[in-house]
Amino acid sequence: MVHYTIDPGEIAAFERFAREWMRLVAAHGGVHHGYFLPAEGASDKAEALFSFESLAAYERYRARFGSDPEFIAADRIRDDSGCVVRYERTFMRPLLPGQ
Repeated sequence: MVHYTIDPGEIAAFERFAREWMRLVAAHGGVHHGYFLPAEGASDKAEALFSFESLAAYERYRARFGSDPEFIAADRIRDDSGCVVRYERTFMRPLLPGQ
């Protein structure tokens, strides 16, 4: 899970950033469960939820950061627009119905 503090004036840029990361997660072995954007209440918080089949699969995905041109371009949306003020990653495991 990624917790974002965003610039509400740059929501369109954040949506471009989010769409690109949803595509990249899916293209590199993960399942993106979506971004959750402000609707009512606090207007500067957003969340993203995605999963990989294993820590090893996630680490292969993360190894592309800073070197893969598509990953760099996706981060450039964030950096150039300033749409993300800060973010924090939290690693969680699901507890699903029937488990």
